[in-house]
Amino acid sequence: MSLSAEATPTAAPASAEATPAVGPATATPAAGPAADPAATVARLHAAFATGRTKPLAWRKAQLRALRGLLVDQEAVFAAALHADLGKSAAEAYTTEIGFTVNEIDHTLRHLDGWLRPRRIPVPLALLPARARTVREPLGTVLIISPWNYPLQLALAPLVGALAAGNCAVVKPSELAPATSAALAHWLPRTLDRQAVAVVEGGVPETGALLEQRFDHVFYTGNGTVARIVMTAAARHLTPVTLELGGKSPVVVEPGTDLATAARRIAWGKFMNAGQTCVAPDYVLAIGDTATELERQLTAAVREMYGTDPARSPDYGRIVNERHFDRLTALLADGRIVTGGDHHRADRYLAPTVLADVDPDAPVMREEIFGPVLPIIRVPDLDAAIAFITARDKPLALYAFTASDTTKRRLTTETSSGALAFGVPNAHIVVPGLPFGGVGESGLGRYHGAHSIDTFSHTKSVLDKPLLADPLRPAYPPFTPLKSRLLRRLL
Repeated sequence: MSLSAEATPTAAPASAEATPAVGPATATPAAGPAADPAATVARLHAAFATGRTKPLAWRKAQLRALRGLLVDQEAVFAAALHADLGKSAAEAYTTEIGFTVNEIDHTLRHLDGWLRPRRIPVPLALLPARARTVREPLGTVLIISPWNYPLQLALAPLVGALAAGNCAVVKPSELAPATSAALAHWLPRTLDRQAVAVVEGGVPETGALLEQRFDHVFYTGNGTVARIVMTAAARHLTPVTLELGGKSPVVVEPGTDLATAARRIAWGKFMNAGQTCVAPDYVLAIGDTATELERQLTAAVREMYGTDPARSPDYGRIVNERHFDRLTALLADGRIVTGGDHHRADRYLAPTVLADVDPDAPVMREEIFGPVLPIIRVPDLDAAIAFITARDKPLALYAFTASDTTKRRLTTETSSGALAFGVPNAHIVVPGLPFGGVGESGLGRYHGAHSIDTFSHTKSVLDKPLLADPLRPAYPPFTPLKSRLLRRLL
């Protein structure tokens, strides 16, 4: 098995098993020897077999403890996110810490109802009988999280896993080492150590984990590693959830408020320095909108980050030099409308808009995952739809339009993980909406009740008393009378 160190979410050595003294909230998490993946998974399997994770009281206690950790150690996690990605405290709270707290609150409010058995109608031929479905936890699950939202994308799936009554191994990303270390330090001190573990390390530790038998693997990252994860899981017939990415387009039609559209596009694209799986990847500007949109995007970037975004406390940094070099190489693929400035030493790449981009240029061949936004001119909606459907299904599709007909056509004639009109990215904060991709952008979904679906088995239960036996017509030997009765009953 081959895993890329850049693509595989792992972390610097520190042990979930180690027990250094807990210091003040601002203390650097202590490191320890790396946990043994095989032993850790075996321990969690044994814990699950005792039934300790199944009671509703246990599940709620774990969720409340996790919520308390995020609230009490907000400063610790915010500092880690700033160290890893240059995130401001406000962005760290909005997109990671507070986001996860809201996920926990929504789950606690609704968990009783989500777990309640559902009565199912029974066909006449089986009466008297009762049928229902009950949810049961899967067992021990593996959560492999990425570096771009290293707190949220580790803990939001964990919320679902715990709420469904599972044991869980959390595998943070080595490309966000400060956040990974914080998770490894605090989760074992907050949650049930017999049921939750953090395994840090590099490619060998990730590979060792994937060799183990899990009851579900939840991976967030890219398609290359997703194929490795899926291949490893197939050896044990383990179900997987793959949360991937793709080139999420934005369709902009004439007649829309371009100033507002530009602000919202710039907000969605340039948060976290463009390193967001649902960020707008490129714009399809219909008709004559491109020229004015260029002007408005330039103004929006200046409004949000000033004339020198490098000095803005609200603008992040590229995760590492390799991604920085990849992104700066794309700047030659079009005319720079705004931005383009970059400094490798501090991994700074300004919010950049490109125009006059060839649809076959390198910047259009794969997900950008950075602060570079190409604009493609198309003559009409037909051309925009054709452009989208000729490519892999994206994780999200956004559109700015005043036309109900356009909204209907995009809904019915395109396929994407999500579709949003008038705003990018925001659908992920609606707790009742499922989050997930389709095709190359992912497999499976989560958030809210959909997380319970992902991390549970819905078991069918049928209860038929023995006092009466209306099944006799179904028993051999068959007679013409029995055959007539069966045709009427079935």
